[in-house]
Amino acid sequence: MSLYYEAAAVLANSENAGGSLKSRIYKNRDLKASPAQLFALISEASKWSLVLKDVVERCGLLAEEKKLTPTLALLLTHDLLVAKSGIAAHANHVLKLAVLRHKARLSAEFTKARIGRGYATLDALREAVDQGELEDSDQPPKELYRHPRWVRVNTLRTSMEEQINTTFAGYDKASNIREVQRAPASAKRYFEDPHIPNLLALPPKADLTKSEAYAKGAIIFQDKASCFPAYLLDVGPDDGDAIDGCAAPGNKTTHLAAMLAQRNMHAKRQKVFAYERDKARTITLEKMVKRASADSVVLIKRSADFLAADPDSEEFAHVGAILLDPSCSGSGIVGRDDAVKMHLPIQVFGGAPVATSQKNKKRKRDNDASQANGSTTFSLRLDDTVPEETPVEGQLSERLTALSTFQLRMLMHAMRFPKASKMTYSTCSIHFEENEGVVFRALASKIARARGWRILPRDRQVQGMKDWNRRGVLETEKMDVDMDLDHLQKEEICNACIRCEKGTDEGTMGFFVAAFVRDAEFVSEGVLSNAGAVENVEEEEEWNGFSDGGETSVATPMRQQASTASKSLKKKRKQRRTMIENE
Repeated sequence: MSLYYEAAAVLANSENAGGSLKSRIYKNRDLKASPAQLFALISEASKWSLVLKDVVERCGLLAEEKKLTPTLALLLTHDLLVAKSGIAAHANHVLKLAVLRHKARLSAEFTKARIGRGYATLDALREAVDQGELEDSDQPPKELYRHPRWVRVNTLRTSMEEQINTTFAGYDKASNIREVQRAPASAKRYFEDPHIPNLLALPPKADLTKSEAYAKGAIIFQDKASCFPAYLLDVGPDDGDAIDGCAAPGNKTTHLAAMLAQRNMHAKRQKVFAYERDKARTITLEKMVKRASADSVVLIKRSADFLAADPDSEEFAHVGAILLDPSCSGSGIVGRDDAVKMHLPIQVFGGAPVATSQKNKKRKRDNDASQANGSTTFSLRLDDTVPEETPVEGQLSERLTALSTFQLRMLMHAMRFPKASKMTYSTCSIHFEENEGVVFRALASKIARARGWRILPRDRQVQGMKDWNRRGVLETEKMDVDMDLDHLQKEEICNACIRCEKGTDEGTMGFFVAAFVRDAEFVSEGVLSNAGAVENVEEEEEWNGFSDGGETSVATPMRQQASTASKSLKKKRKQRRTMIENE
């Protein structure tokens, strides 16, 4: 029975522990109950709380059973009426008996609540709860764009045609994405994405985890926006090998490998070097690559840091494309900032709420969150992630500064690979500092100017990305890099950047991606990366992040980059000739 007492204590959070519900549960070493069982009980009961709150109140359970707090009553009623295994306690436990004495009335009120909401069966109500379709009368109604279940057909193992005829046989083809966004999980309907090849949208919470296709790696769950980087990179047979600088868990890596195999006749000669410095995430990456049958294309650099890779190593002599998706704030991830509300019943006698004394509040504070703070609802952030926004003034700004510094460092290191001629940079962030801000900094850097790196304009992007209308944003007040560009030129750079937003009818998470390219004349000079004038570029002072003072500035106009880089190349050639003559 410790399960219910511990669940109530976790919800009360008398110690004001930070983090999500999952992190608080799994980090607590003093729990007797299974963390997984505890998390499941609280998260499921919270989803049903809108219905169960009314059931408990109408039954008068709290008025007759003094041992029950509102939280305990809700948790126990959930397991009695909804959970298939019932209340997890022995038959004679005092709390179980307290609820069982009212089973008939609780069941009757539950049936009334179900019928009153228009659901003919318990399964129909259960599906509505799982889909989040129950209306909260305390909240104004709003248009809901549900996040679809995105499924990428893995062309390393199968084809779109084969999957349509097998896994999705009997499914109806939707004419637009809204049809699947509005559909229940049980609906057999798919929408073929118009931007990314071999990508399907299914109804939210559609469960294919038990399908043969998923088990064999023929289909992969991957958000649409997450497919943008590999597709935008557009690696061809003449681009040589590729690098994924931050590979785990492996969706982008396997997507890149699949595109190499599908587009190029010479895929077997091309490799994808996959970097992941975290040991645990490397194990996940290896499993993902193996299940996707990408191990013949992907060479995993186990527990290796991309920043420690030597661009001039013979191993990377044929690397022409780089995909970078470094660590970020994760502010665009679906569900990260979403919370589930727990609606608690109110003790009622004779139709009137009971006034709870200060003495009772103190006595029950450790067991019941509602009596501790006087609230009948509270929010539960279920996801096991660090909250992006914090109440501490300036803390978010400091975090974005640190992240963008690291992201820029990764991007500039990638620009040092002598034969690389294209790369994509992406984040699952909504913040300018991590997105367009890093792009502008990178373009203004010495290494970009010396090596001839520039943004890939929209009109040169692969067709699906060219057709994507949501583009980069320009937040001038957050730009402290000195670039002699007029507003139109800055807008052109932003128009080359791609953004996605969560919670829209496009069905994506929040995401950002931009592509960089080099002209052939710069690539051909890549062998001189450690000679002459380029040494000054390699020793370029590292940027210390965004600042109000704008300590780091680049005066050279972007529109003069090609001319400046050309002069640099001529200087290098002259230095090399001088060195040869002096030998």
